[in-house]
Amino acid sequence: MILENKLIPGIFIKRYKRFFVDVQINRKIVTAHCPNTGSMQGLLKKGNTVWVTKSNNPKRKLKFTLQIIKDGNSKVGVNTHLTNRIVLDALNKNIIKEFDKDVSIKSEVKFGKNTRFDFLLSTKNFKAFLEVKNVTLKRKPKNAEFPDAITSRGTKHIKELLNAKKKGFKIYIIFIVQREDCDKFSIANDIDPEYSKTLSLAVKKKLNILCYDCKFSSKRIEINKKIKINI
Repeated sequence: MILENKLIPGIFIKRYKRFFVDVQINRKIVTAHCPNTGSMQGLLKKGNTVWVTKSNNPKRKLKFTLQIIKDGNSKVGVNTHLTNRIVLDALNKNIIKEFDKDVSIKSEVKFGKNTRFDFLLSTKNFKAFLEVKNVTLKRKPKNAEFPDAITSRGTKHIKELLNAKKKGFKIYIIFIVQREDCDKFSIANDIDPEYSKTLSLAVKKKLNILCYDCKFSSKRIEINKKIKINI
């Protein structure tokens, strides 16, 4: 997935009011939009190198958006709004081999009264809902975890996927590890026990779990390879 705007390096100063971060670019401190509602545990250390993009929209109040934080020697993508675009790009390029290369792809598909799933994938003999989750948390060496905060919305989506299965759909969750330094993935049971329990029960009922990491360049964020899942 090609980034629309150039990545601009800076130094992380602080996060506040959930959606605001201060970043030092050269000698100037700017306030940037933080497109991540999670805790971003372990990433928000003053002095960390970050990358932001500058909007072309003259009416936008906050001109800059936080995109990447460097954690140790690894880049970590924190913009959750990009995750579906990363997955869509991978589906179109047939990088996610669990799905047929000729699968039809629809985004933001309504299911029931109050639910929208990220993708509906279909062929003549196959129809599946795919939910996407962005992963940034790493507390142990090479081990990515989700979630980094309690996610009642995530639990709701699992239950709705099971309802979709009852109506004949295959069901999938894909965890996108926007990091370069992990080779396995697990659920953070201690952070959200309810999510962990709901997911484990859903897997027994044929919820399919996928996990891929990402690679970064100055202009792109792309799905890289499959990650071992421990649930």
